[in-house]
Amino acid sequence: MEILAFGVQADEKPLIERAFAGHHALRCLDVFLTRDTAPLAAGHEIISTSVNADLDEPVLRTLAAGGTRMIAQRSTGFNNIDLDVAERLGLTVARVSSYSPYSVAEFAWTLAMAVNRRIVRAAGRTRDFDFRLDGLMGRDLRGRTAGVLGTGKIGEAFTRIAHGFGMKLLGWDVAENPACAALGMKYVDKDRLLAESDLVSLHVPLLPATHHLIDAAALRAMKDDAILVNSSRGGLVDTEALVRELRAGRFTGVGLDVYEAEAGLFFLDKSLAGVEDDTLARLVTFPNVVVTSHQAYYTSDAVGQIVDTTLRNVLDYLAGRSGENVLVPRSP
Repeated sequence: MEILAFGVQADEKPLIERAFAGHHALRCLDVFLTRDTAPLAAGHEIISTSVNADLDEPVLRTLAAGGTRMIAQRSTGFNNIDLDVAERLGLTVARVSSYSPYSVAEFAWTLAMAVNRRIVRAAGRTRDFDFRLDGLMGRDLRGRTAGVLGTGKIGEAFTRIAHGFGMKLLGWDVAENPACAALGMKYVDKDRLLAESDLVSLHVPLLPATHHLIDAAALRAMKDDAILVNSSRGGLVDTEALVRELRAGRFTGVGLDVYEAEAGLFFLDKSLAGVEDDTLARLVTFPNVVVTSHQAYYTSDAVGQIVDTTLRNVLDYLAGRSGENVLVPRSP
């Protein structure tokens, strides 16, 4: 059986090919699954997709009509998949429920430190042999307060690093994490966390209840000199509201690895075509903002775990097994 994998990055390709070797033939495509590319899956019972694939009803119907019966998504998030339609069409859907939390937590801290210490601006200056320090002053984080929205595995890893910096810890989640509490984290309501934190980092999933969790009101509740980091899902932040606050001169820095309208942009080369998204174009012009293209998970450790789990999901499907990674079970 040949399995078709959409949206395979160049660095990811040898890892996924190595994982599937000796099990099933694998064909890797660098194009993402969209309405235009869905017909390429015809004749493939199993396909694998990336997080920015568009699995809406038209795409799912095209896949089902072409003989696809199983979708193995290589990500934890699945807000890009219409699960109700998939179930009606008899499509099995699986994801990667977990992988190295350190990859994302460490990258979130990379963003926090980059904006705090003006690393991008400093590096740009030194390339031009401008060695002035004007405008590069940061601040110590020791003794300041880190607010962690979402204290699951990634949030816990982020908290442990914050603890290592000697920061005070505030947390917000539907359930307390005993490991975070043992580090001295105090769980408070969201408004208090935003009002008291010098650094706010987002580690919650994107659900209807968390869409625009950081909206205009939440942004206004934050300190004027706070740092905001989002390495989870773009839809957690109302980007237009964020731009308005940045234009007003607020926030020491903002680090974003995700963007709510990233589909069709991130993972692609738009350097020649240009970007028509006025909000994103305005966002990246602020000197205290760093935007990266959804790369927090992108370590050899995490991607290796992702492809290994994807293989296991495929083998489980073929053997008629189910497990924690299955979002829509196989039809009887």
